[in-house]
Amino acid sequence: MEREELIRKWLDNELNPKELQLFKELDDYADLIRISESVQKFKPTSFDTDLELDKLKNTIAHKNQKRNWLKPLSAIAAAIVVLFGVYYSFLLQETEVSTLASQKQEVILPDNSNVSLNSLSSLSYNEKDWDQQREVKLQGEAFFKVEKGTTFNVKTKTGLVTVIGTQFIVKDRDELFEVICYEGAVRVDHNGQSIVLKQGDRYIKMAGTIASQTKTKRQSPSWISNTSTFKSLPYSAVIAEFERQYDIKIIAKDINSKQLFTGSFIHNDIDIALKSITLPLNLEYTRTNRMITLKGE
Repeated sequence: MEREELIRKWLDNELNPKELQLFKELDDYADLIRISESVQKFKPTSFDTDLELDKLKNTIAHKNQKRNWLKPLSAIAAAIVVLFGVYYSFLLQETEVSTLASQKQEVILPDNSNVSLNSLSSLSYNEKDWDQQREVKLQGEAFFKVEKGTTFNVKTKTGLVTVIGTQFIVKDRDELFEVICYEGAVRVDHNGQSIVLKQGDRYIKMAGTIASQTKTKRQSPSWISNTSTFKSLPYSAVIAEFERQYDIKIIAKDINSKQLFTGSFIHNDIDIALKSITLPLNLEYTRTNRMITLKGE
């Protein structure tokens, strides 16, 4: 992804965990952060970042005919975009927490509700309006322990999960959307349809189709205890989760990634974990540095 697009998405709080990692790897990442921290008290009346950036680009192109100022002026343009973007983000009081591959993190919300983020996930919320509206935006997977009170909403790109006081997980990754209620009740709204889940209920959609509505006896998701567990899920979902938990790339050759898998793997021993996801399907694997190749027999 181009540097400019990364900066734009950062300003709009639209970076997913992978894009956030790319943004942090920019050569001038530290400078951008320092600029953002220095403009917290700046108060412009109005500013259209896209329009002003286009104007600056035109100015840069014109002046470049006379002098080779393109590089420094481009940096100035980016700094101005960052300056105003950070200012508006500050006004909105938006707080975002993200995790990297193989990382988990606990978040305490303003009402003392507890959120545990799984690897490569992000959570954002507005502290300023929290008393009026308890709402978070989620990309990835998280386990919620919600304090009783007003309605609590979890918004994802796939659907809306609404609760009052309960414990549940929401997973929204690629074409997999899953909600499990461990305590209390939650309502899932998607495409004009609504379903209420009670303790032990599990709701899954894969590629937009309801795959199952089953029960679970667990009191919390297994990944809280550093184990990923799967029940009749496509093998592609298993591979993707393995990559997130071990920060490694898996190449699957001549393997039916749509076949369903039931099993688990631990997060603290890659050799044992590999055997757990390959032996049940009679798969072979080779491992080189940060890459694993899976092969069928």
